[in-house]
Amino acid sequence: MTENEIGDVIVDAALKVHSALGAGLLESVYEACLLHELVKRGLTVGRQVPCPIVYDGLKIDGAFRLDLVVGEKVVVEVKAVEKLMPVHTAQILTYLKLGNFKLGYLLNFDVAHMKDGIKRTVNQL
Repeated sequence: MTENEIGDVIVDAALKVHSALGAGLLESVYEACLLHELVKRGLTVGRQVPCPIVYDGLKIDGAFRLDLVVGEKVVVEVKAVEKLMPVHTAQILTYLKLGNFKLGYLLNFDVAHMKDGIKRTVNQL
C-alpha cells in the first residue's frame, strides 16, 4: 500500500474509534483502540516505536518514541488535547524528518467531531 492508501485507512479507523468512544479519554486509550482497529484491517502497526537521534556523530538510542508507525511508512501521533497547537505540528514534522518518513497524521480525539481533529503532515524529504 502507498502512504496515501494507508492514510485513508488511518483516517477511517480514527473516525470509527472516535464514533464509538467519543472525547474525554486518555491518549493511551485512543492509541490502543486505534492500533486494534488498524490491525483488524490487516495493517502492520508498531506502537511506541523507539527512534534514535543522530547528532554530530553521536547516536542517542530511544531519544523519543513514535506513538504508531503504520505499514512501516506512516507516523501517527495521538493527542487528546483541547486544541492542536503549532508545537504539535512541529513535533510530527520533526518525527517525520528524524525518522525519514514521508507522511504523518496528528489525530486529536478530544474534539466533538473527529474530522476537526485530523491533521495530515507531509515531509518534503
